[in-house]
Amino acid sequence: MSTDSDIICRSVDVPSAFAEVFERHARVIGAFAARRVGTDAAQDVLSETMLVAFRRRRDFDATWDSAKPWLLGIASRVIKKHRADEARQWRSFEASVSRGDHTSDGAIEAAGDRADASSAVRALAPRIAALAARDRETLLLYAWGDLTYEEIGMALGVPVGTVRSRLNRVRRKLAPPGSHASVRLTWIAKEETDGAYGTSA
Repeated sequence: MSTDSDIICRSVDVPSAFAEVFERHARVIGAFAARRVGTDAAQDVLSETMLVAFRRRRDFDATWDSAKPWLLGIASRVIKKHRADEARQWRSFEASVSRGDHTSDGAIEAAGDRADASSAVRALAPRIAALAARDRETLLLYAWGDLTYEEIGMALGVPVGTVRSRLNRVRRKLAPPGSHASVRLTWIAKEETDGAYGTSA
């Protein structure tokens, strides 16, 4: 089975080969976008991300077998053009908390790795929305993009040490008010997304 790197390199001479990269990653990129900007704007983000990736395929770092971090990095930059949609999505999360649709009832500290993400993210929505843009971006690539620290560094073009320091800062800022403890981030996992995009396997 060909790696993404092999396919992208081949697509430089055979542009139609890039379609396989789209087939492999459209659901992941679409689901990430839907969580960030809502399902209405997600299709636009997905389309623009893949168009940018196709145009810049010669710039892909062929030492990486998977294109997922690269594509999520592009998607993150595209999402910045949809700030109003993203702000509306965070307001929706906050509203669901105020209505009592989702509660954390202490599950944040007790939850297992990458589990119960939906209620946890909604419970912390006001504090996540208030994070500095670069810290929130790093958190969401980790939580919803399911990237490693190294892959986040690739996606954002920053050193791994910067990723670590941003996530440590996020842990402190998301800790319960009055607490001196840091919040574990493993629970902010891939949220189950209904609709067209689904979730990656």
